Amino acid sequence: MSDSTINLADAKARLSELAERAASGENIIITKRGKAVVRLSRATPARQPIDAGALRALTDAQSSCSEQDLVRSLRDDARY
Repeated sequence: MSDSTINLADAKARLSELAERAASGENIIITKRGKAVVRLSRATPARQPIDAGALRALTDAQSSCSEQDLVRSLRDDARY
């Protein structure tokens, strides 16, 4: 997606619109006296830390089930 450029005075008047456009993935460059000073872009959500205990419990639960039981369970879930 290409960048859109807007001067600071216009950006002040249209901030809500520019924020919506940035949230949808468009990059907005704001200029002051013809020089780029700010880029508005979509925010990326912070990554959540991995809970090692929960991951270990999940993998332990998976390893206690045989492959045959797992396939049977998946097949039965798909039926009902």
